[in-house]
Amino acid sequence: MSAYIVFIREKTLDTSELETYWQKAPAAMEGHPVKPLAAYGTHVTLEGPDVEGVVIAEFPTVEEARKWYDSPAYQEAAQHRFRGAVYRGLIVEGVRPV
Repeated sequence: MSAYIVFIREKTLDTSELETYWQKAPAAMEGHPVKPLAAYGTHVTLEGPDVEGVVIAEFPTVEEARKWYDSPAYQEAAQHRFRGAVYRGLIVEGVRPV
């Protein structure tokens, strides 16, 4: 069943760290079945405090999403994201087609 990684950027701390992350993160996708669906496009906050941006990526399974997230290439890039901004990240499993 499909799974989605969602990253929610709540507050930028260091734009140079984020720029380094954005340079390194695409290479971490190589060899992984990831399909970007949304990345920092216009958003409308319906509930709760507003956020700076949202990224959504699709994977075939929760296991594949976790494998990508835990990969050495992504974790190396992610260190820059951690220093560059306050994010929330989660994996959510999709629903079975009706």
